[in-house]
Amino acid sequence: MSDQDQRESYSRGAENGPPGEARGGHGILISIIALLIVAGVVAAGILPRLKARAALKTETTDLAIPTVAVVQAKRGAPQQEIVLPGNIQAFTDAPIYARTNGYLRKWYVDIGAHVKAGQLLAEIDTPEVDQQLQQARADLNTAQANARLSSITAERYEGLKNTESVSKQDVDNAIGDYEAKKAMVQSAQHNVDRLQQLQGFAKIYAPFDGVITARNTDIGALIDSGSSGGAARELFHIAATRQLRVYINVPQAFSQAAKPGLITTLTLTEFPGRTFQGKLVRTADAIDMSSRTLLVEVDVDNPKGELLPGAFAEVHLQIPTRTSTFIVPVSSLIFRSEGMQIAKIADDHAVLTRVVIGRDFGSEVEIISGVNGDEQIIDSPPDSLVDGEKVRVATPKQGANGQ
Repeated sequence: MSDQDQRESYSRGAENGPPGEARGGHGILISIIALLIVAGVVAAGILPRLKARAALKTETTDLAIPTVAVVQAKRGAPQQEIVLPGNIQAFTDAPIYARTNGYLRKWYVDIGAHVKAGQLLAEIDTPEVDQQLQQARADLNTAQANARLSSITAERYEGLKNTESVSKQDVDNAIGDYEAKKAMVQSAQHNVDRLQQLQGFAKIYAPFDGVITARNTDIGALIDSGSSGGAARELFHIAATRQLRVYINVPQAFSQAAKPGLITTLTLTEFPGRTFQGKLVRTADAIDMSSRTLLVEVDVDNPKGELLPGAFAEVHLQIPTRTSTFIVPVSSLIFRSEGMQIAKIADDHAVLTRVVIGRDFGSEVEIISGVNGDEQIIDSPPDSLVDGEKVRVATPKQGANGQ
Protein backbone atom coordinates (compact mmCIF):
# COMPACT_ATOMS: atom_id res chain seq x y z
CA MET A 1 0.00 0.00 0.00
CA SER A 2 1.34 3.40 -0.90
CA ASP A 3 1.61 6.24 1.47
CA GLN A 4 -1.19 7.94 -0.29
CA ASP A 5 -3.57 4.99 0.33
CA GLN A 6 -2.62 4.77 3.97
CA ARG A 7 -3.37 8.41 4.52
CA GLU A 8 -6.83 8.06 2.92
CA SER A 9 -7.63 5.03 5.07
CA TYR A 10 -6.60 6.86 8.16
CA SER A 11 -8.75 9.80 7.24
CA ARG A 12 -11.85 7.59 6.82
CA GLY A 13 -11.25 5.92 10.18
CA ALA A 14 -10.96 9.26 11.88
CA GLU A 15 -14.28 10.42 10.39
CA ASN A 16 -16.26 7.29 11.36
CA GLY A 17 -14.82 6.91 14.83
CA PRO A 18 -13.80 3.77 16.49
CA PRO A 19 -15.79 0.64 15.45
CA GLY A 20 -16.77 -0.35 19.03
CA GLU A 21 -18.24 3.07 19.84
CA ALA A 22 -20.57 2.96 16.78
CA ARG A 23 -22.00 -0.35 17.78
CA GLY A 24 -22.73 0.89 21.36
CA GLY A 25 -24.72 3.96 20.25
CA HIS A 26 -26.92 1.88 17.97
CA GLY A 27 -27.92 -0.49 20.85
CA ILE A 28 -28.99 2.37 23.13
CA LEU A 29 -31.29 3.70 20.44
CA ILE A 30 -32.88 0.31 19.98
CA SER A 31 -33.42 -0.02 23.75
CA ILE A 32 -35.09 3.37 23.97
CA ILE A 33 -37.41 2.49 21.12
CA ALA A 34 -38.25 -0.85 22.76
CA LEU A 35 -39.01 0.87 26.08
CA LEU A 36 -41.26 3.32 24.33
CA ILE A 37 -43.09 0.49 22.61
CA VAL A 38 -43.52 -1.42 25.89
CA ALA A 39 -44.70 1.74 27.65
CA GLY A 40 -47.23 2.36 24.88
CA VAL A 41 -48.53 -1.19 25.09
CA VAL A 42 -48.83 -0.95 28.89
CA ALA A 43 -50.54 2.41 28.64
CA ALA A 44 -52.92 1.08 25.98
CA GLY A 45 -53.94 -1.75 28.32
CA ILE A 46 -54.17 0.18 31.60
CA LEU A 47 -55.86 3.38 30.52
CA PRO A 48 -59.04 1.68 29.15
CA ARG A 49 -59.28 -0.33 32.34
CA LEU A 50 -58.97 2.82 34.41
CA LYS A 51 -61.58 4.52 32.28
CA ALA A 52 -63.90 1.49 32.49
CA ARG A 53 -63.45 1.37 36.27
CA ALA A 54 -64.24 5.06 36.56
CA ALA A 55 -67.27 4.67 34.28
CA LEU A 56 -68.45 1.65 36.32
CA LYS A 57 -68.08 3.62 39.50
CA THR A 58 -70.04 6.52 38.03
CA GLU A 59 -72.73 4.18 36.68
CA THR A 60 -73.01 2.39 40.02
CA THR A 61 -73.40 5.72 41.76
CA ASP A 62 -76.07 6.75 39.25
CA LEU A 63 -77.92 3.45 39.59
CA ALA A 64 -77.97 3.83 43.34
CA ILE A 65 -80.27 6.84 42.83
CA PRO A 66 -83.43 5.62 41.03
CA THR A 67 -84.69 7.70 38.14
CA VAL A 68 -88.44 8.11 38.26
CA ALA A 69 -91.18 9.64 36.15
CA VAL A 70 -93.68 11.96 37.80
CA VAL A 71 -97.32 12.83 37.16
CA GLN A 72 -99.66 15.53 38.43
CA ALA A 73 -102.96 14.69 40.10
CA LYS A 74 -106.06 15.97 38.29
CA ARG A 75 -108.86 17.55 40.27
CA GLY A 76 -112.08 15.55 40.28
CA ALA A 77 -115.46 16.88 39.20
CA PRO A 78 -117.60 18.80 41.76
CA GLN A 79 -120.14 16.01 41.45
CA GLN A 80 -119.53 12.37 40.81
CA GLU A 81 -121.54 9.93 38.80
CA ILE A 82 -122.29 6.48 40.09
CA VAL A 83 -123.86 3.86 37.86
CA LEU A 84 -126.07 1.29 39.55
CA PRO A 85 -128.16 -1.60 38.20
CA GLY A 86 -131.90 -1.05 38.38
CA ASN A 87 -135.01 -3.15 37.93
CA ILE A 88 -137.86 -1.52 36.02
CA GLN A 89 -141.33 -2.24 37.39
CA ALA A 90 -144.80 -1.10 36.46
CA PHE A 91 -146.12 1.75 38.54
CA THR A 92 -149.20 -0.36 39.34
CA ASP A 93 -149.25 -4.09 38.82
CA ALA A 94 -152.13 -6.43 39.68
CA PRO A 95 -153.32 -9.96 38.98
CA ILE A 96 -157.00 -10.34 38.02
CA TYR A 97 -158.91 -13.18 39.72
CA ALA A 98 -162.52 -14.31 39.47
CA ARG A 99 -164.83 -13.65 42.42
CA THR A 100 -167.42 -16.23 41.38
CA ASN A 101 -167.47 -19.83 40.20
CA GLY A 102 -168.46 -21.02 36.77
CA TYR A 103 -167.10 -21.44 33.25
CA LEU A 104 -165.44 -18.82 31.07
CA ARG A 105 -167.96 -17.76 28.45
CA LYS A 106 -165.80 -15.31 26.50
CA TRP A 107 -162.65 -13.21 26.77
CA TYR A 108 -162.20 -9.88 24.97
CA VAL A 109 -158.53 -8.93 25.42
CA ASP A 110 -155.27 -10.78 24.97
CA ILE A 111 -151.65 -10.10 25.97
CA GLY A 112 -150.34 -6.73 24.83
CA ALA A 113 -153.78 -5.12 24.75
CA HIS A 114 -153.96 -1.61 26.16
CA VAL A 115 -157.12 -1.26 28.22
CA LYS A 116 -158.90 1.52 30.06
CA ALA A 117 -160.26 1.43 33.58
CA GLY A 118 -163.69 -0.26 33.59
CA GLN A 119 -163.20 -1.98 30.24
CA LEU A 120 -164.76 -5.47 29.98
CA LEU A 121 -162.11 -8.18 29.92
CA ALA A 122 -164.12 -11.42 30.08
CA GLU A 123 -167.48 -12.97 30.98
CA ILE A 124 -168.13 -16.02 33.14
CA ASP A 125 -171.12 -18.32 32.80
CA THR A 126 -172.44 -18.94 36.37
CA PRO A 127 -175.35 -21.43 36.24
CA GLU A 128 -175.04 -22.44 39.88
CA VAL A 129 -175.06 -18.86 41.10
CA ASP A 130 -178.07 -18.11 38.89
CA GLN A 131 -180.00 -20.95 40.44
CA GLN A 132 -178.98 -19.92 43.93
CA LEU A 133 -180.17 -16.39 43.19
CA GLN A 134 -183.57 -17.62 42.05
CA GLN A 135 -183.89 -19.71 45.20
CA ALA A 136 -182.89 -16.75 47.34
CA ARG A 137 -185.52 -14.56 45.71
CA ALA A 138 -188.17 -17.21 46.34
CA ASP A 139 -187.09 -17.41 49.97
CA LEU A 140 -187.35 -13.63 50.15
CA ASN A 141 -190.91 -13.72 48.84
CA THR A 142 -191.83 -16.39 51.40
CA ALA A 143 -190.29 -14.36 54.20
CA GLN A 144 -192.11 -11.23 53.08
CA ALA A 145 -195.43 -13.09 52.96
CA ASN A 146 -194.91 -14.50 56.43
CA ALA A 147 -193.97 -11.07 57.68
CA ARG A 148 -197.13 -9.51 56.26
CA LEU A 149 -199.30 -12.18 57.89
CA SER A 150 -197.48 -11.73 61.19
CA SER A 151 -197.94 -7.97 60.92
CA ILE A 152 -201.70 -8.35 60.45
CA THR A 153 -201.92 -10.76 63.41
CA ALA A 154 -199.94 -8.40 65.62
CA GLU A 155 -202.19 -5.45 64.70
CA ARG A 156 -205.32 -7.45 65.47
CA TYR A 157 -203.99 -8.53 68.85
CA GLU A 158 -203.13 -4.93 69.61
CA GLY A 159 -206.76 -3.94 68.90
CA LEU A 160 -208.20 -6.78 71.01
CA LYS A 161 -205.94 -5.97 73.95
CA ASN A 162 -208.02 -2.92 74.88
CA THR A 163 -211.20 -5.03 75.09
CA GLU A 164 -209.34 -7.61 77.17
CA SER A 165 -210.38 -10.30 74.66
CA VAL A 166 -206.84 -11.65 74.55
CA SER A 167 -204.21 -11.86 77.19
CA LYS A 168 -201.22 -9.61 77.25
CA GLN A 169 -199.00 -12.67 76.68
CA ASP A 170 -200.74 -13.42 73.39
CA VAL A 171 -200.23 -9.83 72.30
CA ASP A 172 -196.51 -9.99 73.15
CA ASN A 173 -196.19 -13.30 71.29
CA ALA A 174 -197.80 -11.81 68.18
CA ILE A 175 -195.57 -8.74 68.25
CA GLY A 176 -192.44 -10.87 68.81
CA ASP A 177 -193.35 -13.15 65.92
CA TYR A 178 -193.72 -10.13 63.66
CA GLU A 179 -190.31 -8.78 64.65
CA ALA A 180 -188.76 -12.21 63.94
CA LYS A 181 -190.43 -12.37 60.55
CA LYS A 182 -189.10 -8.90 59.68
CA ALA A 183 -185.56 -10.07 60.56
CA MET A 184 -186.04 -13.10 58.33
CA VAL A 185 -187.05 -10.77 55.49
CA GLN A 186 -183.89 -8.73 56.00
CA SER A 187 -181.79 -11.90 56.04
CA ALA A 188 -183.38 -13.14 52.85
CA GLN A 189 -182.86 -9.72 51.24
CA HIS A 190 -179.15 -9.71 52.15
CA ASN A 191 -178.76 -13.19 50.71
CA VAL A 192 -180.34 -11.99 47.46
CA ASP A 193 -177.99 -8.98 47.42
CA ARG A 194 -174.96 -11.24 47.98
CA LEU A 195 -175.88 -13.54 45.13
CA GLN A 196 -176.59 -10.58 42.86
CA GLN A 197 -173.11 -9.30 43.57
CA LEU A 198 -171.65 -12.71 42.79
CA GLN A 199 -173.62 -12.72 39.60
CA GLY A 200 -172.22 -9.28 38.84
CA PHE A 201 -168.70 -10.71 39.20
CA ALA A 202 -169.45 -12.82 36.15
CA LYS A 203 -168.19 -9.82 34.16
CA ILE A 204 -164.52 -8.99 34.74
CA TYR A 205 -163.46 -5.38 34.26
CA ALA A 206 -160.07 -3.66 34.15
CA PRO A 207 -159.35 -1.94 37.50
CA PHE A 208 -157.10 0.77 35.96
CA ASP A 209 -155.53 1.90 32.68
CA GLY A 210 -152.78 -0.45 31.63
CA VAL A 211 -151.58 -3.24 29.41
CA ILE A 212 -152.50 -6.91 29.65
CA THR A 213 -149.27 -8.80 30.30
CA ALA A 214 -150.77 -12.29 30.78
CA ARG A 215 -153.92 -14.27 29.95
CA ASN A 216 -154.13 -17.58 31.78
CA THR A 217 -157.61 -18.81 30.79
CA ASP A 218 -159.65 -19.67 27.74
CA ILE A 219 -163.25 -20.29 26.70
CA GLY A 220 -164.84 -23.14 28.61
CA ALA A 221 -162.21 -23.19 31.36
CA LEU A 222 -163.48 -23.96 34.85
CA ILE A 223 -163.37 -20.88 37.03
CA ASP A 224 -162.86 -21.39 40.75
CA SER A 225 -162.84 -18.32 42.97
CA GLY A 226 -161.40 -20.28 45.88
CA SER A 227 -164.50 -19.79 48.02
CA SER A 228 -165.21 -23.52 48.03
CA GLY A 229 -161.71 -24.47 49.16
CA GLY A 230 -160.13 -24.91 45.74
CA ALA A 231 -157.08 -23.08 44.47
CA ALA A 232 -157.90 -19.80 42.78
CA ARG A 233 -156.15 -19.17 39.47
CA GLU A 234 -155.11 -15.84 38.01
CA LEU A 235 -157.08 -15.06 34.86
CA PHE A 236 -155.30 -11.91 33.64
CA HIS A 237 -152.39 -9.76 34.68
CA ILE A 238 -152.46 -6.03 34.09
CA ALA A 239 -149.69 -3.44 34.48
CA ALA A 240 -149.81 0.36 34.35
CA THR A 241 -146.86 1.46 32.18
CA ARG A 242 -147.34 5.16 31.51
CA GLN A 243 -145.10 5.73 34.49
CA LEU A 244 -142.58 3.21 35.79
CA ARG A 245 -140.76 2.60 39.04
CA VAL A 246 -137.05 1.75 39.02
CA TYR A 247 -135.61 0.32 42.22
CA ILE A 248 -131.88 0.57 42.87
CA ASN A 249 -129.62 -0.17 45.83
CA VAL A 250 -127.35 2.75 46.66
CA PRO A 251 -124.15 1.90 48.60
CA GLN A 252 -124.03 3.14 52.17
CA ALA A 253 -121.18 5.55 51.33
CA PHE A 254 -123.56 7.54 49.08
CA SER A 255 -126.74 7.10 51.09
CA GLN A 256 -126.68 10.63 52.56
CA ALA A 257 -126.43 12.20 49.11
CA ALA A 258 -129.29 10.16 47.62
CA LYS A 259 -132.13 12.52 48.48
CA PRO A 260 -135.60 12.83 46.90
CA GLY A 261 -135.61 15.25 43.98
CA LEU A 262 -132.29 14.08 42.55
CA ILE A 263 -132.43 13.90 38.73
CA THR A 264 -131.18 10.66 37.19
CA THR A 265 -130.70 9.19 33.73
CA LEU A 266 -131.31 5.63 32.57
CA THR A 267 -129.53 3.71 29.82
CA LEU A 268 -130.63 0.38 28.35
CA THR A 269 -128.79 -1.93 25.99
CA GLU A 270 -131.75 -2.05 23.60
CA PHE A 271 -131.56 1.75 23.16
CA PRO A 272 -127.89 2.44 22.31
CA GLY A 273 -127.01 6.11 22.51
CA ARG A 274 -130.29 7.07 24.18
CA THR A 275 -131.00 8.13 27.75
CA PHE A 276 -134.23 8.38 29.70
CA GLN A 277 -134.70 10.92 32.46
CA GLY A 278 -135.98 9.92 35.87
CA LYS A 279 -136.39 11.45 39.29
CA LEU A 280 -135.57 10.02 42.69
CA VAL A 281 -138.87 10.21 44.58
CA ARG A 282 -138.38 8.21 47.80
CA THR A 283 -135.99 6.07 49.78
CA ALA A 284 -136.43 3.33 52.34
CA ASP A 285 -134.72 5.51 55.00
CA ALA A 286 -133.03 2.37 56.29
CA ILE A 287 -129.83 0.53 55.38
CA ASP A 288 -130.28 -3.12 54.43
CA MET A 289 -128.06 -5.05 56.83
CA SER A 290 -127.41 -7.88 54.39
CA SER A 291 -126.09 -5.68 51.57
CA ARG A 292 -125.34 -2.38 53.39
CA THR A 293 -127.28 -0.49 50.75
CA LEU A 294 -130.19 1.95 50.69
CA LEU A 295 -133.25 1.00 48.62
CA VAL A 296 -134.19 3.92 46.37
CA GLU A 297 -137.15 4.42 44.00
CA VAL A 298 -136.77 6.38 40.78
CA ASP A 299 -139.89 7.25 38.76
CA VAL A 300 -139.63 7.46 34.96
CA ASP A 301 -142.31 8.76 32.59
CA ASN A 302 -143.08 6.32 29.77
CA PRO A 303 -145.76 8.00 27.60
CA LYS A 304 -144.86 6.02 24.45
CA GLY A 305 -144.57 2.70 26.25
CA GLU A 306 -141.01 2.16 25.03
CA LEU A 307 -139.72 0.98 28.38
CA LEU A 308 -140.99 -2.42 29.43
CA PRO A 309 -141.66 -3.59 32.98
CA GLY A 310 -139.19 -6.19 34.17
CA ALA A 311 -136.33 -4.79 32.08
CA PHE A 312 -132.81 -4.18 33.39
CA ALA A 313 -131.41 -0.65 33.26
CA GLU A 314 -128.32 1.22 34.37
CA VAL A 315 -129.20 4.22 36.51
CA HIS A 316 -126.75 7.14 36.47
CA LEU A 317 -126.85 9.19 39.67
CA GLN A 318 -125.09 12.55 39.81
CA ILE A 319 -124.02 12.67 43.45
CA PRO A 320 -122.68 16.04 44.68
CA THR A 321 -119.28 15.61 46.35
CA ARG A 322 -118.71 17.03 49.81
CA THR A 323 -114.88 17.01 49.59
CA SER A 324 -112.36 17.70 46.82
CA THR A 325 -111.18 14.59 45.05
CA PHE A 326 -108.26 13.97 42.71
CA ILE A 327 -107.62 11.54 39.87
CA VAL A 328 -104.30 9.69 39.55
CA PRO A 329 -103.13 6.79 37.33
CA VAL A 330 -103.47 3.31 38.77
CA SER A 331 -99.74 2.81 38.05
CA SER A 332 -98.87 5.38 40.74
CA LEU A 333 -100.39 3.31 43.55
CA ILE A 334 -98.23 1.30 45.95
CA PHE A 335 -99.83 -1.83 47.40
CA ARG A 336 -98.18 -2.76 50.69
CA SER A 337 -99.12 -4.12 54.09
CA GLU A 338 -99.27 -0.56 55.44
CA GLY A 339 -102.20 0.12 53.13
CA MET A 340 -102.66 1.96 49.85
CA GLN A 341 -99.88 4.54 49.31
CA ILE A 342 -98.44 6.92 46.74
CA ALA A 343 -94.91 8.38 46.53
CA LYS A 344 -94.51 12.16 46.38
CA ILE A 345 -91.36 14.15 45.50
CA ALA A 346 -90.04 16.55 48.17
CA ASP A 347 -86.49 18.00 47.83
CA ASP A 348 -85.42 15.17 45.50
CA HIS A 349 -86.56 12.59 48.03
CA ALA A 350 -89.50 10.19 47.97
CA VAL A 351 -92.20 10.67 50.59
CA LEU A 352 -94.63 7.77 50.95
CA THR A 353 -98.15 8.94 51.80
CA ARG A 354 -101.16 6.82 52.67
CA VAL A 355 -104.28 7.55 50.57
CA VAL A 356 -107.96 6.62 50.57
CA ILE A 357 -109.32 5.31 47.29
CA GLY A 358 -112.74 6.26 45.94
CA ARG A 359 -114.05 5.08 42.59
CA ASP A 360 -112.07 2.92 40.17
CA PHE A 361 -112.13 4.12 36.54
CA GLY A 362 -109.95 1.34 35.16
CA SER A 363 -106.69 3.06 34.22
CA GLU A 364 -107.31 5.81 36.78
CA VAL A 365 -108.60 5.94 40.35
CA GLU A 366 -110.16 8.58 42.51
CA ILE A 367 -108.29 9.73 45.63
CA ILE A 368 -110.54 10.93 48.44
CA SER A 369 -107.79 11.92 50.89
CA GLY A 370 -104.01 12.06 50.92
CA VAL A 371 -103.49 14.34 47.88
CA ASN A 372 -103.78 18.13 47.66
CA GLY A 373 -103.17 18.49 43.91
CA ASP A 374 -99.95 20.58 43.83
CA GLU A 375 -97.40 17.82 44.44
CA GLN A 376 -95.43 15.64 42.05
CA ILE A 377 -96.38 11.98 42.25
CA ILE A 378 -94.05 9.19 41.17
CA ASP A 379 -95.51 7.09 38.38
CA SER A 380 -94.71 3.36 38.45
CA PRO A 381 -92.56 3.57 41.61
CA PRO A 382 -89.92 0.82 42.10
CA ASP A 383 -90.86 -2.00 44.43
CA SER A 384 -87.77 -1.28 46.54
CA LEU A 385 -88.63 2.39 47.06
CA VAL A 386 -88.59 3.44 50.74
CA ASP A 387 -89.66 6.59 52.50
CA GLY A 388 -86.98 9.31 52.36
CA GLU A 389 -84.97 7.68 49.57
CA LYS A 390 -83.24 10.05 47.17
CA VAL A 391 -84.58 9.96 43.63
CA ARG A 392 -83.89 11.61 40.31
CA VAL A 393 -86.76 12.97 38.23
CA ALA A 394 -86.54 11.86 34.60
CA THR A 395 -86.52 14.56 31.96
CA PRO A 396 -89.66 14.32 29.80
CA LYS A 397 -88.91 13.09 26.30
CA GLN A 398 -89.50 15.54 23.48
CA GLY A 399 -91.40 14.60 20.39
CA ALA A 400 -90.28 14.90 16.79
CA ASN A 401 -91.50 18.51 16.66
CA GLY A 402 -89.42 19.47 19.70
CA GLN A 403 -92.40 19.69 22.05
